[in-house]
Amino acid sequence: MQIKKVTDAAFRKYGRIVEEIDFSGLVDALKTQTPCPADVVYEPSVEALEALPVFEELQTKVYGELPIQIGYCNGNNHMLNALEYHRSSEINVAATDAVLLVGWQPDVTQEFTYDTALVEAFFVPAGTAVELYATTLHYAPCNGCEGGFRVAIVLPKDTNLPLDGEHKGGEDAHLTAKNKWLIGHPQGGLPEGSPMGLVGENLHI
Repeated sequence: MQIKKVTDAAFRKYGRIVEEIDFSGLVDALKTQTPCPADVVYEPSVEALEALPVFEELQTKVYGELPIQIGYCNGNNHMLNALEYHRSSEINVAATDAVLLVGWQPDVTQEFTYDTALVEAFFVPAGTAVELYATTLHYAPCNGCEGGFRVAIVLPKDTNLPLDGEHKGGEDAHLTAKNKWLIGHPQGGLPEGSPMGLVGENLHI
């Protein structure tokens, strides 16, 4: 599939480049203090990253003083596997080159299916931060270079933590963690019982 740049006008539907904040300290911390395994690892909240000065700046400037968390998604990945969305923007800060596979929530059908042919790919250069809007479907980044990817993930506090209750039916059936609605692909290797809904090819980068 075609991989566009985040500077391409087509990305404006999904998000924006965050230019008003200095992310250099966070990028350095990702490179030196977080692992990059052969598979994919996600940590929603990491104390060492949240101790950086950028934490308060993000909380104030981007999230309007709402409590936030900074974690990371690192590793090696070349597949779509699933898409998810939140009721909030997500900031991705790339410490390495990475590729984001994204879709648009209004294209999800009433039956909560989504055609993977609608997914678009965008290249995020190392050192770049992007805001993914709440209407943007996304999942784990894909490799943008040899050796894997390291991407900081900034979200409202407690996003992606375990749910307190049980949710069934309609959109609720796709709520798999706090503030996380998931649409999986049958070939995505997700845990048994994960909500499905992606139709078409499990895209490969």
